Amino acid sequence: MTTLAADREIESLMSLHPKGFDLSLDRISRLLERLGNPQDHLPPVIHIAGTNGKGSCAAFSRALLEASGHRVHVHTSPHLVNWHERYRLAADGGGRLVEDKVFARVAKANEGQKITVFEILTAVTFLLFSEYPADVVIIEVGLGGRFDATNVISEPAVSVIMPVSLDHESFLGDRVELIAAEKAGIIKGGCPVVIGAQESETALQVLIETAERLDCPAFVYGQDFLAFEENGRMVYQDEDGLMDLSPPRLPGRHQFANAAAAIAAVKAAGFEISHRVADKAMANVTWPGRMQKLPQGRLTELAPKGADIWLDGGHNPGAGVVVAEALAEQEEKNPRPLFLISGMINTKDQSGYFSAFKGLVRHVYTVPVSLSEASVPNDELAIRAVEAGLSAEPVSSVANALMLLRDTWDGPPPRILISGSLYLAGAVLAENGTPPT
Repeated sequence: MTTLAADREIESLMSLHPKGFDLSLDRISRLLERLGNPQDHLPPVIHIAGTNGKGSCAAFSRALLEASGHRVHVHTSPHLVNWHERYRLAADGGGRLVEDKVFARVAKANEGQKITVFEILTAVTFLLFSEYPADVVIIEVGLGGRFDATNVISEPAVSVIMPVSLDHESFLGDRVELIAAEKAGIIKGGCPVVIGAQESETALQVLIETAERLDCPAFVYGQDFLAFEENGRMVYQDEDGLMDLSPPRLPGRHQFANAAAAIAAVKAAGFEISHRVADKAMANVTWPGRMQKLPQGRLTELAPKGADIWLDGGHNPGAGVVVAEALAEQEEKNPRPLFLISGMINTKDQSGYFSAFKGLVRHVYTVPVSLSEASVPNDELAIRAVEAGLSAEPVSSVANALMLLRDTWDGPPPRILISGSLYLAGAVLAENGTPPT
């Protein structure tokens, strides 16, 4: 099936259920039973939840396992440009994106029943990953944990809970402990649990108590493992000792903690990680759309000459903090005036996201998110940025923002961050002619 054909198949499925989220395991369980319960016929599964960092943890885990010579299937969500990015099948040479008629097979098995598109896409995950050989499977949770469609895995090799913070409050709760309880829903009795770096002590306590109640071996960041920077290197430490490693290829100090969680998770899942393997993984890891330096392309040619352009799909206050910290680190090493081009959707805390950049960004250009019906109007988003203490103005598109900056900025080559939504990140990569491969 071509990408276009798969897109048409998925568009037809969207008519079967109202758009949005409908958290339940009943529909996905019914469909998977019709498909022969493929979720019960998988290699060892690393199941990853969290508000922020779960995609990075998946990327580090894949890099670690592939550097060890293992065949790895990876499911991530959402995609940036096309649906097939969600499924990376194991193959010699580091994996390949799926291109298969599996979408039609799953849609046929559903027999026209009411179902969400994410549930269909998740069923595709389990069917694909059960039919193609691999040594290990990495599955990223879509939303929450307890009622997420991926949470039909009965015995994961390890459950991983990355940093928990406020997001999707209308579905998961308006207090961090409620959100942590939802994320903790992927923890299964007796199965190992890795708890990544948590900013909230309340969230951490909920996660630890859940692991204890379910009699799970738990490995907690800051207690059982950790990572820190020393002399430009990454030092990882756990009960087995220290590893002096290359710094993660993914920029930002927060990636040290994300990498550490991945190392702990892969080890907890029963795979050995040597110093050589860990060092190779840190140097080779990739994760599109997350603090990604934007390569040359159609959009970058519109920017001021010599501009340093970055793309990040982070979209909540917690993501804003870590991205702002990463940019502050770059400012220390290589000072440049920073400009922000941002588009967001209306389910996010826009002012909370922008507040992380106060005192760091010179000006914000707000743009609509063309790929989402939930896009915040650019003039309204500019108001949210001003409320957060930033200088801002609405612009019709990323391309126009880059051209406006090029035509009005009279100073040294700037640093530009395009951010606020994974929908926006995907649109930018497509328009730039540099989609994920």
